[in-house]
Amino acid sequence: MGDSQYSFSLTTFSPSGKLVQIEHALTAVGSGQTSLGIKASNGVVIATEKKLPSILVDETSEAIPVTQLVRETAAVMQEFTQSGGVRPFGVSLLVAGYDDKGPQLYQVDPSGSYFSWKASAMGKNVSNAKMFLEKRYTDDMELEDAIHTAILTLKGGFEGQISGKNIEIGVIEADRTFRVLTAAQIEDYLQEVE
Repeated sequence: MGDSQYSFSLTTFSPSGKLVQIEHALTAVGSGQTSLGIKASNGVVIATEKKLPSILVDETSEAIPVTQLVRETAAVMQEFTQSGGVRPFGVSLLVAGYDDKGPQLYQVDPSGSYFSWKASAMGKNVSNAKMFLEKRYTDDMELEDAIHTAILTLKGGFEGQISGKNIEIGVIEADRTFRVLTAAQIEDYLQEVE
């Protein structure tokens, strides 16, 4: 019969010891676009394939410690693994910020589990991306090298030609400003890594 008979209940473990709804949510994450984050000594870099922005996004927000934001988000996600009539979120999050503790990078999974990372990846090419990051990451890495590493990591598993038009890179700096690199800036970085 397999685990499918256990996929209707959020709180019933299958004979193999799995919560099948969580497994389904993790599978959904694994089929998404490759995304990665790298914590540098002077900031954090987040990179992914580019999606069209929404005019509904409010770009102003209050300052909140990164750990608190992650903990609250994870708690909501975890509630959806225990409540009847709902399903777990089919998404993982890379949360980057710079607060009083310095640069922060967290990953939150559909189960509501969250972990602090020096560098992490998720999506279709997660295994190759994480192996590349393990080889390339250093504790004294600065933002410029983190941007280069992010581009090389994405390039390693990218289907087709990578360009400033089809990837997006966000950078959080020590002064706590967030900026998204322009397509032209990404093209400049691409020339540097070739």
